[in-house]
Amino acid sequence: MKIRDLIACLEEVAPPAYQESYDNSGLIVGHPDDETEGALVCLDSIEAVVDEAINNNCGLVIAHHPIVFSGLKRFNGKNYIERTVMKAIRHNIAIYAIHTNLDNVLKDGVNSMIAEKLGLKNTRILAPRKNLLKKLVVFCPDQHAEAVRSALFAAGAGKVGHYDSCSFNLEGVGTFRGLDGSVPFVGEKNQLHQEKEQRIEVLYSAPREGKIVRALLAAHPYEEVAYDTYALENEHPEVGAGMAGELPEAMEEMAFLRFLKTTMQTDGIRYTKLLGKPIRKVAVCGGAGSFLLERAKSSGADVFITGDYKYHQFFDADGTIIIADIGHFESEQFTIDLVARLLKKKFPKFAVRLTNVNTNPVKYL
Repeated sequence: MKIRDLIACLEEVAPPAYQESYDNSGLIVGHPDDETEGALVCLDSIEAVVDEAINNNCGLVIAHHPIVFSGLKRFNGKNYIERTVMKAIRHNIAIYAIHTNLDNVLKDGVNSMIAEKLGLKNTRILAPRKNLLKKLVVFCPDQHAEAVRSALFAAGAGKVGHYDSCSFNLEGVGTFRGLDGSVPFVGEKNQLHQEKEQRIEVLYSAPREGKIVRALLAAHPYEEVAYDTYALENEHPEVGAGMAGELPEAMEEMAFLRFLKTTMQTDGIRYTKLLGKPIRKVAVCGGAGSFLLERAKSSGADVFITGDYKYHQFFDADGTIIIADIGHFESEQFTIDLVARLLKKKFPKFAVRLTNVNTNPVKYL
């Protein structure tokens, strides 16, 4: 199978445009047209994982964290990053990373996996991203409006939160005159024509624009399709950092922390002062999420689960929420199951392996 087909499957869920500006998601080593007989999924593409890929005939390593975050000027093997990249190139192993773009999606993302493990319901993004939504406006003859709408919806337009097939429609009259060289769908060449039309408006996620416009042009009957696209500043309800949800039933604080420790398979939880009230609303952020604390508070969460908290940051709980630091690796470790599930659903006969290497650099005594 071509590497580009596997990447396309993952980026349909988490488009590269959803990643943070500092990130380096995407194909880091290798060529998208290369063939591979298997893919090895991991959290960190370190040397031992590349060795595992070589031994298992996997031509592609799919990692959550990019092995390269910033520019490298030399590859001399002086550190683990250079050694990993050199070994991958030497053995024709491609490395692909799907990092903050997978963090930032509501469905089938890193935080939704944590929410799934904890059994959270009514989940929503904690900090929705702006400037990722667009609006398409198209003018279409009445009798073809339904077919055009259906094509737009099938391509991914018109989805708002828990609703789909959303559009606004307004009847009007369009005018045009076909000049020499035109092949008008209605009307006569060189004669002014009026046609009853509908103005159709739909919202869509910006990374889907190419697919949506292609669907529009294929479904629309006119030789020259009149349409406009507008960038919107609205928050995208399905893209952003962190997630909040609710437990099926409230739990006593210490009972919840024990449940969290067992469910997330962590060797320890660092947490702030208990507040003496049941836990019902839960906020989560895989990896390092201290920047979302105020969002967690404003969401009404009783506890905020994340990793990489620094000593003085724990004071920011300020008696209004419980901070529970379960560890960076521990919060994201089930991401590999998520990625494998996405690939197996699309390509059930393709060999997808989960790494047997524990890449957590932090050990506990």
